[in-house]
Amino acid sequence: MNTAEQALRRLELTVTRRLDGLLHGAHQGLLPGAGTEAGDSRVYVPGEDDVRRMDWAVTARTTIPHVRDLVADRELETWALVDLSPSMDFGTADTDKRDLVVAAVGAIGFLSSRLGDRFGAFVIHDEYVHRMPARTGRPALYGLLHSLMDAPRGRIVDDPPDLAEGIEILSAARRRRGMRVVVSDFLDPRPDLHPDAERPWERPIRRLSARHQVLAIEIIDPRELELPDVGRVAFADPETGNVREVHLSPKVRQAYAEAAALQREGTHRALRRAGVAHLVLRTDRDWVFDVAQFILRQRRMSHLSPRRPT
Repeated sequence: MNTAEQALRRLELTVTRRLDGLLHGAHQGLLPGAGTEAGDSRVYVPGEDDVRRMDWAVTARTTIPHVRDLVADRELETWALVDLSPSMDFGTADTDKRDLVVAAVGAIGFLSSRLGDRFGAFVIHDEYVHRMPARTGRPALYGLLHSLMDAPRGRIVDDPPDLAEGIEILSAARRRRGMRVVVSDFLDPRPDLHPDAERPWERPIRRLSARHQVLAIEIIDPRELELPDVGRVAFADPETGNVREVHLSPKVRQAYAEAAALQREGTHRALRRAGVAHLVLRTDRDWVFDVAQFILRQRRMSHLSPRRPT
């Protein structure tokens, strides 16, 4: 058994042992009723049909009362947008950001596959957004994770696709309601550090969340939040290849930490405005613990939220 296969088996064992059961019962529709997909309209039968399912558009056109059936979702599709741009090939702690991306996608994939859902992905890599079809079963998920692990390191290209373009492709590809996961560091080439400024990807992800359940997984390395006291350092931009030497004085380190905090706060506010669930994973923390805490926190919030009257 090769190293990649062993790593994937360890990942599956970790997910099934520590996270299995937390997502059971996750097939909750985005619309109230027996299912989330609208079925055909048919003539209303007094005493048998619920008047709350009245199809008023068809009723108005035909002048005969009609109701619309709802089709229960027996199988949901989960699609992930995976950011493998050069900025993800970085890590100074227990693991690289790219390895954490594979772990996050694997966690969602293994949990989804145990529910019988189909899982597919779009991958931002070099100058393309690659599509991996949605399939069921463990072999298909293993193949997808193998492709992510075997993908070469990101290289510098002239016009790479950004996160906003990837989200637009994800939104347009599959219209059927389901779960959408965006895994990225959410770092913009020219960020606006004002926390309330609109991010380039904010409108696309807001449109995506209007139809699907969306989870944004932000990947962070501690060196992206603060710099060590090591004197003069040569920094290389992985997206452009530009190199610049900087003396890490206390003033520079403080300014960097403040700018990084503003950038992360802006990402958090933008995702909150878009109505997207936000999970932060760090390369210097136990990512399984963070995922478990996130799932339990989301469940507590859903139980505490006020129910709409029927």
